[in-house]
Amino acid sequence: MDASQTMETEEDLLTCLHIKLYHPQQSSRGFYHQLPVGNRNKRPVDEPLRLGRDRQTCTFVLDDPRVSRKQLALHAYRTPMSPDTLFAVQNLSQRGRMSVNGLALGFLERADLPDKALIRFGEYEMLVIRESGEAKGNFEVEFEVLPVPPSRETGAGVPSMTAIMDTGSCHCVTNSFPAELRVRGPLETDETLMYHS
Repeated sequence: MDASQTMETEEDLLTCLHIKLYHPQQSSRGFYHQLPVGNRNKRPVDEPLRLGRDRQTCTFVLDDPRVSRKQLALHAYRTPMSPDTLFAVQNLSQRGRMSVNGLALGFLERADLPDKALIRFGEYEMLVIRESGEAKGNFEVEFEVLPVPPSRETGAGVPSMTAIMDTGSCHCVTNSFPAELRVRGPLETDETLMYHS
């Protein structure tokens, strides 16, 4: 097979991650003014997509002091069994808690994302929907702001899932964090929060 047959062309349909955000105070705060809401952005598959408040290290910035400098990363990957570009999410916050379809992720833990996933951190709800494409070298990301929480729209959301993380297999058993953990957000000191189930 020659190089012209394997090169990605402009006509190749790109996989698209639709990222739909909700925060209860979004109408009164400018959390999303740094995000390219409503526009598709082309990204290389070999670079993680980082979301947080640090403009130097994050691909996309949430302008919110309660968000960690580096909150989360989305990693594209492929498997030998599938032609699709798939994604995993990784919690980059040392102090903030995050869940994926109810599965709690600690610092640096990852979970594979199904085609539709509800990610929660702080008071944010982020619905990520993957639209398959053929291109292998790039994908697109498109942000949208939702007027209501996606968990309400989908009725608690997205079905429970089993995820394989870097730390092993873990079964989802909870759908949300207690309010005191969601509201506080990440701590930038050496304080430690205890999680009570």
